[in-house]
Amino acid sequence: MSALTGKVAIITGAGSGIGRASALRFADEGAKLVLGDKTEAVHETAQMVKDAGGSATALQIDAGVEADVQKIVKTAIETYGDLHVAFANAGISGGMAGIFDLTPEEWSEILRVNLIGPWLMVKHAGQAMMDGGKGGSIILTASVAGIRSGAGGPAYAASKAGVINLAMVSAQQMSETGVRVNAICPGIVITDIIKNNGPATAKAMGMELDEMIAMFAADSAIKRPNTVEEVAAVAVLLASEAGAGITGQQISVDGGTAQY
Repeated sequence: MSALTGKVAIITGAGSGIGRASALRFADEGAKLVLGDKTEAVHETAQMVKDAGGSATALQIDAGVEADVQKIVKTAIETYGDLHVAFANAGISGGMAGIFDLTPEEWSEILRVNLIGPWLMVKHAGQAMMDGGKGGSIILTASVAGIRSGAGGPAYAASKAGVINLAMVSAQQMSETGVRVNAICPGIVITDIIKNNGPATAKAMGMELDEMIAMFAADSAIKRPNTVEEVAAVAVLLASEAGAGITGQQISVDGGTAQY
């Protein structure tokens, strides 16, 4: 039996990167999926899952809008009859602009997607899991930037530090319900966010994208970027019964960047 056989899972930010890799891995482990993303690419991910023999429903949603989060939770229950796992992975970068350079509007948008979005998933998926009476696992994508300075822009770093604390507080408030909440903290991972926003960020730092990636990777113990598959593997652990004893934790998948 695979690790997620019989599980129904929501994954946001599933159009690319960690979300897409997690969708493919979750499906391979037996989960039935409801995938969300703001872009049309979420339908491509769902088709990839189906082509591999899995089950997936795709929705274009904004993870920072309450009605959209309610919709994806409702879709999971109406389509598959239950909800066991919610992976709030959607997020935006915001670039590497300094603390004095961002506007309140830019801060608000980064916090809306990166912090309010995960809270909305905790609120609605957590309630659905508690109502179901069988517990569940909520996984939040934070970042090494939420643990240390210099690994992300100020608004992004603040949002991800908030996600880490959200996981701890939510786990405590849902203790004894069987619903677990944890945060994954990736380091430098080559995703579409890096590919799309990285060149401008690197230019602002006076270097090329490859140089910037190499600089961040050199800050780690493994001296290379992590892969999306490595992050997805940890998400599977937290979603499965093998992770039943883990809640309220921040788990770094950063090659030792935060500690090294």
